[in-house]
Amino acid sequence: MPVVDNHTHLDTIHEALAEGVPVPTIVEHLENACAVGVDRVVQIGCDLPSAHETARLVREHTVTPGRAAMVGGIALHPNEAPLHAGVREVAPDGLDPHPREHHAVPLDEAVAQIADLARGNDRIRVIGETGLDRFRTGERGYAAQVASFRAHVALAKELDLPLQIHDRDAHREVLDVLARDGAPERTVFHCFSGDAEMARVCAANGWYLSFAGPVTFRANDELRSALSETPRSQVLVETDAPFLTPHPYRGRPAAPYIVPVTLRAMAQVRGEAVEELAAAVSATSESLYGPW
Repeated sequence: MPVVDNHTHLDTIHEALAEGVPVPTIVEHLENACAVGVDRVVQIGCDLPSAHETARLVREHTVTPGRAAMVGGIALHPNEAPLHAGVREVAPDGLDPHPREHHAVPLDEAVAQIADLARGNDRIRVIGETGLDRFRTGERGYAAQVASFRAHVALAKELDLPLQIHDRDAHREVLDVLARDGAPERTVFHCFSGDAEMARVCAANGWYLSFAGPVTFRANDELRSALSETPRSQVLVETDAPFLTPHPYRGRPAAPYIVPVTLRAMAQVRGEAVEELAAAVSATSESLYGPW
């Protein structure tokens, strides 16, 4: 049955593969996805090099028999914003961000590049992922994240494109920005991680919640409660590949072909037929992003 992977990073899956493992091409990823019914994907580029690569990929990979079709989303990931602002902080988990050559571009110029790419490519259908991430960012970096998030919110509204939000350990702060600035008409919480109360708030505002592999993890009863509280017409599914592989395949890199594992688990949580949920996700995705 056809369904959409609402958020994937095809250009980076190879980075998560173990040494010596054959690296699938983009075409092979799209063929593998289509073989199990995942006939459309939203490819996300969330730093400057990946945004440029995404703009190229979505022009090349449109509707082709036997392959999933691709549209794209581009933005600066919240953890990119401090590096463009010249802030380098050690993360709480000990990971140290490594500024690269493209981080020499100031934050406002980097956002302007994202805007130019989005304006010049009708296959770019999403501004995202953008948002806030308190897990790896201190106060100086957080200020840059807020500035970047607000700029992307404004850009999505200017271009009348959906917004995909990254929200890690920042539920209240994300909601505060959306309340202050006004959310775009089509707003998606990518890899939703809130509880049932937050799901009800999002649903009441007409926002969409995209669920990934963590909804299958044994400890995530609150996330499953949030899924149960979300109206079917506002539910999406994604891989966030190569991250967040669903149970029982945790430990291997995700790719779009694994969407059915998450979708079946979601249907079971909601007490719905998987066919019905797949059809709803497909219809909602088309209403958000347009035809592939």
